[in-house]
Amino acid sequence: MMGFRIAVGFVGLLWATLLSAPAGAEPYETVILQGLDKVTARVTTLKVNLGDVVRFGTLEIIARHCDKRPPEDTPESAAFLDIWEVRPGEAAIGVFRGWMFASSPGLNALEHPVYDVWVLGCENKISSSEEMAPAEAETGK
Repeated sequence: MMGFRIAVGFVGLLWATLLSAPAGAEPYETVILQGLDKVTARVTTLKVNLGDVVRFGTLEIIARHCDKRPPEDTPESAAFLDIWEVRPGEAAIGVFRGWMFASSPGLNALEHPVYDVWVLGCENKISSSEEMAPAEAETGK
């Protein structure tokens, strides 16, 4: 029983470490995803700009956020995604909402009988001037 408690504590600590914002991570505006159609065995690379919708089979994927650590840190890219299944004549069904990590694709994975989707990385860094509020950008403060 003691070993089980230690294992549960370790898994909890691992989750807390991975789900916390990566230290020094910088925001990017494009998420690079890879998708697998398990029926046809075709692998597709998808580039999704934040807020845009991309279709992959019957899935619609919306990227909400993408963070990537700088090259001098331990490599990690993480993206927050919303994934919906949309079939003709049926209401859309949410199949995934959460963070995916490039270094641990199985940690918080999409569970779908036909498709797999995972994060490869982020690109197009958001500059610090784009992060400033519009009023601050106009006044230069």
